[in-house]
Amino acid sequence: MKYVLLVFSLFWASLISAQTASSSLQLQITEASNDQGMIRVLIFSQASGFPDNPAKAVKSYSLPPKKGAVSITVPGLPPGSYAIAVIHDKDGNGKLSTNAVGYPTERYGFSNNPKVYFSPPSFDKAAIDVGAKPQTVRIILH
Repeated sequence: MKYVLLVFSLFWASLISAQTASSSLQLQITEASNDQGMIRVLIFSQASGFPDNPAKAVKSYSLPPKKGAVSITVPGLPPGSYAIAVIHDKDGNGKLSTNAVGYPTERYGFSNNPKVYFSPPSFDKAAIDVGAKPQTVRIILH
């Protein structure tokens, strides 16, 4: 009986640890126009709110650029699909500034570095799969 309880306990513990597994994500963001302002990073686990609603992001960061780049490690992400949106907020207003016709005047980028034409990419186009192992994602600002 003790043997059965021990096996059951070990099995249960392995299930719990598999469900709570998490990984770290190394972000390398390059091509900021200068070292003014902040690099704003939003990480989404679903399409709702992507790419510009910070309230719907699972994680958000504001980092000062150095030599036009930022590197950050995001710990504790459960395995799944995530899309990342980044802006170089030079003027510090917390959002992507645009000109009179709506064209961005600050640099921006997304995970997977998709081509952007007249609107931001969909969550699916920017989505990356995060597993149990650490990984590196490079985002080039445009």
